Formats: sequence, structure tokens, C-alpha cells
Amino acid sequence: MRIAVPAENPGERRVAMTPAVVIRLIEDRHSVAIQTGAGDAAGFVDEQYRQAGAEVTDDPHMGADLVAVVGPPTPEQAARVPEGGTLVGFLDPFDAADLVKVLTDRRITSFAMEAIPRTTLAQSMDALSSQATAAGYHAVLLAAAATPRFFPMLTTAAGTIAPVKLLVLGAGVAGLQAIATARRLGAAVSAYDIRPEVREQIESLGAKFVAAPVDESAAAATGYAREVSDETQRRQQDALAEVVADSDVVITTAQIPGSPAPLLVSREMIESMRPGSVLVDVAAPTGGNCEMTRPGDTVIHRGVRIIGPTDLPSRVALDASQMYSRNLAAFLDRLVDDDRHIHFDWEDQIVSEACITHAGRITHPVVRRSFGLEVTE
Repeated sequence: MRIAVPAENPGERRVAMTPAVVIRLIEDRHSVAIQTGAGDAAGFVDEQYRQAGAEVTDDPHMGADLVAVVGPPTPEQAARVPEGGTLVGFLDPFDAADLVKVLTDRRITSFAMEAIPRTTLAQSMDALSSQATAAGYHAVLLAAAATPRFFPMLTTAAGTIAPVKLLVLGAGVAGLQAIATARRLGAAVSAYDIRPEVREQIESLGAKFVAAPVDESAAAATGYAREVSDETQRRQQDALAEVVADSDVVITTAQIPGSPAPLLVSREMIESMRPGSVLVDVAAPTGGNCEMTRPGDTVIHRGVRIIGPTDLPSRVALDASQMYSRNLAAFLDRLVDDDRHIHFDWEDQIVSEACITHAGRITHPVVRRSFGLEVTE
């Protein structure tokens, strides 16, 4: 199989394949073509790819059986995928009508990394979790740089400095990584998640679990949280208001795949925080957990800084690329037969559930519903 790795769109520093993964793929009898400069922003230069055995070229798409990307290509970029070929990456298919149209028109078989089922068998391919780890880690570093306070307690000749009070809302992969990172930096950490089973994980990392509404039904079969009622959301905000007001730093990470992020922090709650406080909204790419978040921007309201980054994994591009490329390579193993030719086993749950388009039609049921199409079994 010939695999093409094009350069990502401006602003995306990650790359879909690292030299180490290229070596593995070539040893597995595949060939890899990578676009000139595609890995530069992540710290992987062209010479490393050449030494790994890849072809470095200005146009990697030519003759490709499969194109591997990190972020969604534009419709124009997708049109460069060979007709009838295969595309794999984060595709954001639920909101990308123009992209999906190109994929169906060109009969491209596409697989979204975010649609891979969250099962034990698919753990090595779980790119959502690996990139959430990067996001949770860097969110804390962003907050540490933005706050006018030290994170740890310091005992100095000028007196004792109390540690930062840091609150994490949402204890999925990103939230748990944020807790662990904040604890390493010396913050006094509290955390909350609506799923009661997460309490043990929060406390095992040394954080205090915040007493607020929990809901046994809030955990979806996938392991992610699911949407809750407006009444439950209101009770959450009421219960969290006091602890938010007492926090120096708030990291919000609650996201629901395929849906807007739940609202956890209202404008009134921001106004109750002390001037100099910081909120980093990891959920900004899906709308944000804070009412005042502006995705991709920073808002300062009454002395409180609300940061809405949309590129957190990209900010630690080298390690994020390493994790992503390993996830991707593990998934590609399921798309080839014993002779290393591309082959789709539709009886394989991981392959079938990750597929978005095939043979000129949308196959993913959630994407079909989002476009108003009938869902067939």
C-alpha cells in the first residue's frame, strides 16, 4: 500500500506520520510519500524522513492508495485524494458538509479517527484520548503562564505563599491529565465530574472531589459523558458556584462527542471570581464550557482572564504527533490483508464504525442523521 502524508493546514503543527512510524510501515512492506516540510513544525525535518525510507515530494498524493492527515482537509485538498482512494484522519464529519460531499462525489472511502469505538480492542487506536492527554497537559501550563500567582506553596524569607487553588471541571482523559499536571506543579486541586464512577480516579490523583450533582445515567456506553437535562445543568451550576468563586484557576474539559460542550460556568460565576483569576476552556473547540468563552481568543472580564484555545495538542506537536501516528498506524493495520494490500473488513466493528463514506455514499449513521438522510441497518 502506498501511503501519502500531505502537509497540514496553516496553524496545525502536528504531522500524521513521524519518522519512527514510517520505518515501521516500510518494514511492513508499505511505501510512504510525505510532502516537503510536512513535519517541520513538529520537529521532524525532511532528512529524517528520507533516512526512514520515505519519499519526500511536493505532491505526495500521486499514486496514493491511502492519504493520512491530522486535521480535516479543505474540500479543495480532499479533491486531491485519488478518486476511489482512502482518507484517514480527524475529519469532523458532523459539521463538514462540503468535505463530505467531495468524499462521496469522488467515491473516497473515509475513516474518522474520532469515530473509532472506545473499546478495549481499539485502545491502541484511540486518538481522541491521546490528543486529550496533550490538551489537558498544556492547558495547565497555559494557566500557569497566565496567572499572576505561583502554583506551589513557597516558604520564603518574605513569608509563606499559599498554593494556587485550582478546579478542574470534567474528569475525562483531558481532565485527569490536567489534575495530574497541576498536582505536579504544586497546586491545591479540586475536581468535579457528573459521572459518579470517576470520583475514585480523581481522588487517586490527589485531588479533592467536589460535592455537586452526579448522575448514574450520564455515562454513555462509550465511556464518555452524555448530555444531561437543563434542570441537572442548572443544579450543577448552583452547586459549583461557590467553589468556582473560591478558585484561582479553573480548567474546564467537559465535552460530548458529536454535540456542543455543556455549559458549566455562567457569566455570573465568572463575575464572582477574584480579579487575576484564570479560566482555561479546553472545550473551546466545541463551543466551550464557559458562557464567556470565545473559541480561539482570550477575554478579560472584570479582571478574570478566560482563555479559549482551539489548538492545545498542536502546541506540544512533537509528542502529540508521536502519539497520533502510533494510533494511526495501529488503525491502518486493520485496513490491509495478509499481502499488505488495502482491504476493508466490514465485519470488523472498528473498521465499520469508523467509516464515514464509502462507494459514493455516507455510511456513518450519525453523519447521515446530521444531513437529514435515512439511516439504514
